[in-house]
Amino acid sequence: MKGHSFNKPSALLIATLFAAAWPGAHAAEGQGAFLSRVRQLTFEGRRSGEGYFSTDGSKLIFQSEREAGNPFYQIYTLDFETGDSARVSPGHGKTTCAFFHPSGGRVLFGSTHHDPQAKAKQKAELDFRASGKQRRYSWDYDKTMDIFTANPNGTDLRQLTTALGYDAEAGFSPDGSRIIFSSTRSAYAGKLSDEEKKLREIDLSYFGEIYIMNADGSGQTRLTRTPGYDGGPFFSPDGSRIVWRRFNKSGTVAEIHTMKLDGSDIRKITSFDSMSWAPYFHPSGDYIIFASNKLGFTNFELYLVDALGQHKPIRVTERAGFDGLPVFSPDGTQLCWTSNATPEKQSQLFLAKWNHQGSLAALGQAPERESAQATLSSDVSIDDLKEHVTFLASDDLEGRRTGSEGIRKAADYIRQHLAESGLQPIGSEKDSFDHTFEFTGGVELVKQENRMILRGHIGEDQAFELGKDFRPLAFSANGVVEGEVVFAGYGLTKPGELGVGYNSYGDLDVKDKIVMVLRYVPEDISVDRRQKLNRYAGLRYKALIARNNGAKALLVVTGPNSPNPGALAKLSFDSSMAGAGIPVISISGEVGNSLVQFYGKSLKQLQSSLDKENPHAVHKLSLPGIVLSIKTSLKRIRQKDSNLVAVLPPVGPATANKPTEYVMLGAHYDHLGRGETGGFGVKAEEGMVHNGADDNASGVATLLEMASSLAKRREDRPKEFQRGVIFSFWSGEELGLIGSARYAAKPTVNLSNVVAYLNFDMVGRLRDNKLTLQGVGSSSSWKKLIERRNVLAGFDLSLQQDPYLPTDTTSFYPKGIPVLAWFTGSHKEYHRPGDDTDTLNFEGLERITKFAANIVRDLAEAGDRPDYLKVEKSDQGGSRDAIRVYLGTIPDYASEDVKGVLLTGVRGGGPADKAGLKGGDVIVHFAGKDITNIYDYTYALDAVKIGKPVGIEVLRKGKRVKLSITPAARK
Repeated sequence: MKGHSFNKPSALLIATLFAAAWPGAHAAEGQGAFLSRVRQLTFEGRRSGEGYFSTDGSKLIFQSEREAGNPFYQIYTLDFETGDSARVSPGHGKTTCAFFHPSGGRVLFGSTHHDPQAKAKQKAELDFRASGKQRRYSWDYDKTMDIFTANPNGTDLRQLTTALGYDAEAGFSPDGSRIIFSSTRSAYAGKLSDEEKKLREIDLSYFGEIYIMNADGSGQTRLTRTPGYDGGPFFSPDGSRIVWRRFNKSGTVAEIHTMKLDGSDIRKITSFDSMSWAPYFHPSGDYIIFASNKLGFTNFELYLVDALGQHKPIRVTERAGFDGLPVFSPDGTQLCWTSNATPEKQSQLFLAKWNHQGSLAALGQAPERESAQATLSSDVSIDDLKEHVTFLASDDLEGRRTGSEGIRKAADYIRQHLAESGLQPIGSEKDSFDHTFEFTGGVELVKQENRMILRGHIGEDQAFELGKDFRPLAFSANGVVEGEVVFAGYGLTKPGELGVGYNSYGDLDVKDKIVMVLRYVPEDISVDRRQKLNRYAGLRYKALIARNNGAKALLVVTGPNSPNPGALAKLSFDSSMAGAGIPVISISGEVGNSLVQFYGKSLKQLQSSLDKENPHAVHKLSLPGIVLSIKTSLKRIRQKDSNLVAVLPPVGPATANKPTEYVMLGAHYDHLGRGETGGFGVKAEEGMVHNGADDNASGVATLLEMASSLAKRREDRPKEFQRGVIFSFWSGEELGLIGSARYAAKPTVNLSNVVAYLNFDMVGRLRDNKLTLQGVGSSSSWKKLIERRNVLAGFDLSLQQDPYLPTDTTSFYPKGIPVLAWFTGSHKEYHRPGDDTDTLNFEGLERITKFAANIVRDLAEAGDRPDYLKVEKSDQGGSRDAIRVYLGTIPDYASEDVKGVLLTGVRGGGPADKAGLKGGDVIVHFAGKDITNIYDYTYALDAVKIGKPVGIEVLRKGKRVKLSITPAARK
């Protein structure tokens, strides 16, 4: 059935009861301006509808409930010359949506007669009706519904579709060679998100998408991929386009659309803000007729709209009730539609003479449509770029945090525009843009599995309260430990002599004990001293030092002299989620004080003496007999998100001697949400939406515009595209390049066939005409390409050699792919709520997009493949300058569930390269220290000496390999 389920009106649709159509919404003569000699055509059976003419106009094929013992529709033909009707379908099961082949020799329809439960479903429906209950107009999208063809008398029945899911709403092309149809098969194939699983239970129509196939059922290809029901498709009279209706995600509003037969060039024909459906072209191709409930939820009227959707729709019928499913006769002089203008108020077919000339005149007088969403140009334009950024950086998307509802909205938007540009999906699943990956999205305490008990020091055990007295930290290991408590002052260890270095442990024996330390650094020291000690005061580092000294667990207390005295540390999510290797617990000031009071001390006394760095003060304190039993249990919250990957395919098939090659473009579409992690906002900005207009709605907009522009150019000049162009949109970049790293590990194309990767991250703030291109050292080809295209573009370019960048290029350069990154520089709004649309330079963004598109065209035209150069080391500074030692390793910061440090690669000519380390190695021991995570590795680097060989052990394909590496000085 080319319809929809109308069983629950929404507030939006109820509101349309009071929405007035534009003045002159129908001609002064009303319905009579379009229709004359209106008459009811069918009478037999409980109800009938959806009639379609044969090519010569002598017959009609329709559906009707008139078969004894079957409460569902069956398919019939009606002969206009004899008035005879005859059943075509088998007679049992459900049928819908019949259509004549242009030759008149075959018909097609959807049917469930082959369902083993077909007759049982008939009986269940009859029993339901016998109970006196009634359903609103609805359709169940039976998953056994398939498309069949037959002779017009019902013989020679052939099944064309077999996929699980509702296959129906089919029609032949004007030349009879192809069939367009709608299917919900995606609800049963592939992996569904939790949201999609719920939708499958309550609204199967959500999964309706448009497919096309050959007339024999071969070559079934999906054309639409937008959330919401796409259905009711028909070919245009010349066979060049498809008209259909698209529902929004919630199923409350539908609009009429057209597209080319390959799914490209999607045009939104109506912006009626109502349920507009069942569109059908007039044979002239000048206009489309459709039904809509613009004037009330249950009041469906017929409307006309011009084929390009340049004017507002014109109302045709004017009767309260249902008028829908309109179809023109082949000569365009008659209209057949389904109406409940019957005494029984049950739908039947109606027929009338159609006034084509009057319709053209009325359409000519209709006002121009103010599109709710302007049609995007196939050329790069400022308006299109601004529209993309405005949507992606709106508060409604709440900062596009990885795994959030906001980023799902962004993904829907990107998918829609990729489909409209005619790009093909190359995600993890067939016919999908999505490349799905899992990540750790947070951490939570398993409340019943966390405890801290003071063993019998005062005669009986004392249990402490989770959340009030103690709280495990996010990087704590899970486990059960019991041991004596040792107080180790500030828990600091810094190399150097007295007054320079610091050692809270000294000769204190903490092996197999639980260490308690103060948070932060001594309070009464100079600013310079504080800055030097702060580097060693991180809780992760204090945990590492305690673990390296043999401690079972670490207790952290905020002393009475420190900020927020006595407060528990927050269970802050750490995107790396690397564990500390031992339980790490924050304890309250009250608990900490009670532990040292057993030995006649107070936390205030101990901290005050330590704060002055008095060399005679008590830096450490054994507490024999103070035994704690601790159990920690934290659950890592696993979530899913998706990269989006599409391709503009090359011209011509691949051969054994000439494999398909690609140019790959990328931009991350995630951001920081409300700045929960990674935000640099001041206190007044806490909790505010971080819209990320420059970072990185600007890069996404650039890719979407290039997709549209290059798709149009490929259509006009296909020979220019000897290589395919891949458009990739990454999620999880802000969490550590997670999405692109997952794709590089499990790509959907052979990465050896990717000749170059071009990245666009923060390209919206062009200032003083200065544009930075990074990664130029990855290929000797870049400077020549850049020079040629910048002659016209005219940028003041800064070329940087280093391909190891804090963006998604780092996922691809170690795979042997030359990279080039576009960047307009950082700014004061970086990672803050002020990164909004109105701060962008859209004229500059347009120039950058055109500049980049020209370089992509050069690469796509083939010619020599860009060579790959191995860059020795960075020529740029950065946060890494705080570490003086250079090894040339490239850690995989996105890796999870790996004990050690996984390397994606090593820098050419660096110490790691010379030592024999390779991408894929996992560092597990370095400089005499066990390495369990990136923090252990970073801290160990600071302890080695430049120029002195040191041992390093890696796991390589499951085997432990011992090597020697000589650290160099970082330049």
